[in-house]
Amino acid sequence: MYLEIITPDKILFTGEIKIARLPGILGSFEVMKNHVPILSILSRGKIRVRQVNDVISYFLIQGGIVECSNNKVKVLVNE
Repeated sequence: MYLEIITPDKILFTGEIKIARLPGILGSFEVMKNHVPILSILSRGKIRVRQVNDVISYFLIQGGIVECSNNKVKVLVNE
């Protein structure tokens, strides 16, 4: 699954991942390979990303939106 995390000013992350945990406005949720299409609003919090090599990265955000479709996850955030 391919993930992009983008702010208005820069790209925070792009690459292949196993799983991402996102801070949704109704609670955190995870997206994995073959996840059903989803569009969601994100709240302030932390994005946790497990890359294919099992490296875990964290990104603090002030909110944003996420779209997941066809094993591509696009996250537009405010830092």
